[in-house]
Amino acid sequence: MNIRTHLLSAICATMMLAGCGGQGGSANDSAASGTAAGSGEKVLRVATNAEFAPFESLDENKNIQGFDIDLMNALAKEGGFKVEFTHQPWESLFPALANGDVDVLASAVTITDDRKKTMLFSDPYYQISQVVLVPKGKDVKSVDDLKKLNKVGVVTGQTGDLAVQKILGNTSDKIARFKTVTLLMEEIGNGGVDAAVSDSAVVAHYAKNNSDKGYKLIKLDGFDVENYGLVLRKGDDATAAKLNDALKKIKENGEYAKIESKYFAQ
Repeated sequence: MNIRTHLLSAICATMMLAGCGGQGGSANDSAASGTAAGSGEKVLRVATNAEFAPFESLDENKNIQGFDIDLMNALAKEGGFKVEFTHQPWESLFPALANGDVDVLASAVTITDDRKKTMLFSDPYYQISQVVLVPKGKDVKSVDDLKKLNKVGVVTGQTGDLAVQKILGNTSDKIARFKTVTLLMEEIGNGGVDAAVSDSAVVAHYAKNNSDKGYKLIKLDGFDVENYGLVLRKGDDATAAKLNDALKKIKENGEYAKIESKYFAQ
């Protein structure tokens, strides 16, 4: 997802509480930090931007759901800690972590060398690449074909945005930017853009759930492989070690595979 430098003035948005064992949280609940009352268990405040299905989204009751949520709950169960989730705007996630308002970001965050300078990442937990989604009647077989389109849609600041900038130029008027992937996908459905570029698992999820519309998902040479990681503050090595140990264990015992099969289009 987003690789831009984020403004430190962004404010943490509405907090919501969730327990372990795969449950989400209500957008009207508040989150606390520290230790769970009466249990002695550490509580990790986990922030996410729930507008990136199937990794994180809100259900009809405004509860957070998705792969990242189930993953964090599984890590908490395996690692003997609790988690409380915050749904907030993407641009506020990194300032919230830096300011100490939350402890972990679980929001399909791409591990990059630039981010490693100021943040601590867990071991990678999911691998994707950028892909192109085109509506029925259009086709893109190469980067040159992408250059010929009138409008290519991306989500502002996400790695799809950067990938398209490398192809079309960062000031190209052919790039149409949207605040969320939901808005981007709506626009390709409305015919406002000729193609959309975003993370492969997210695009595959959307195409699968809209199979009647004839969308085509295309992989192009030149898009880098990306790895998602959980994000912590620099110096929080103890928490990173706990998360990495739990991640290794749920991969070994089959829980990770179970969560993965629940969410992703094959």
